[in-house]
Amino acid sequence: MIDTSIDLGWIARNWSSGMNISGLLLEHIALSIIPVLIAVIISIPLGYLIFLTGKGANGLLAVLGVIYSVPSLALFVALPAIIPTSILSPINVAVALAIYSVALLVRSVVDGLRSVPDTVKQAAAAIGYGWFRRLLVVELPLAMPVIFAGLRVVTVSNIAMVSVAAVVGGGALGQLFDRGLNSSFLTPIVAGLAFSLILALIADALILLIKHGTLPWARGRRLA
Repeated sequence: MIDTSIDLGWIARNWSSGMNISGLLLEHIALSIIPVLIAVIISIPLGYLIFLTGKGANGLLAVLGVIYSVPSLALFVALPAIIPTSILSPINVAVALAIYSVALLVRSVVDGLRSVPDTVKQAAAAIGYGWFRRLLVVELPLAMPVIFAGLRVVTVSNIAMVSVAAVVGGGALGQLFDRGLNSSFLTPIVAGLAFSLILALIADALILLIKHGTLPWARGRRLA
C-alpha cells in the first residue's frame, strides 16, 4: 500500500542532495526547451516549403501527424538504432522531443501562413515586395499569432513528455514518479507533479509575454 502522507521535509532534504530535485528540475527545463528551440528553427522554413505545395500540403501534414502519433516510449527506444546515441542519453530524449515538436509546430506554421489574406499579399507584391521580403515583413508577422498558439502547445507537451523517459532510465522530474511508485511513497509523486505543473505554467506565461511584447497588433485577438 502506498504511503499517502505528504512529507515536505523530504523535498527539502532532497532538494540539492539525495534525489537532487533542483538538478532534476534544471535537466527537465533543458530537455523541454532545447527541442522547442530546434523545432522553431526547423519548422518555419519547412512549414513555408510545405505551404508552397498548395493542396499537397495536406498530405505532408498528414505524414507529420502520423509521426507525432508514434508513442514517445517507442521512439526513445528506436532512435539509438538510427543515431549514434544510447537510450539513457539525454541527447536521445532531446532528439525524440525535437522530432515531435517539429511534427506539431509545422502544422501551426502552415495554418498561420494560410490565415494571411490574399489581398494583403497582393498589396505587398503591388508595392514591389519580392517573395522573401514579403514573407519576412508581411506574411510571417501576420502568421505569428497562430504560430505562437502552436508553440504554447508544443512547449507544454514537451514538459509533460520528458517525464515519460523515466521508464527508460531518464526523465528528469519523471524520476520522482519512478521513485514514488517503487517505494510506495506519495511525496515524490506529488513533488514531480507540482514542479512539472509549475514549470508548464511558467513556460506558457513566458511565451504569452513574448507574444504580447513582439506582436502588439495581436493583443486581444482571438484565434478561431
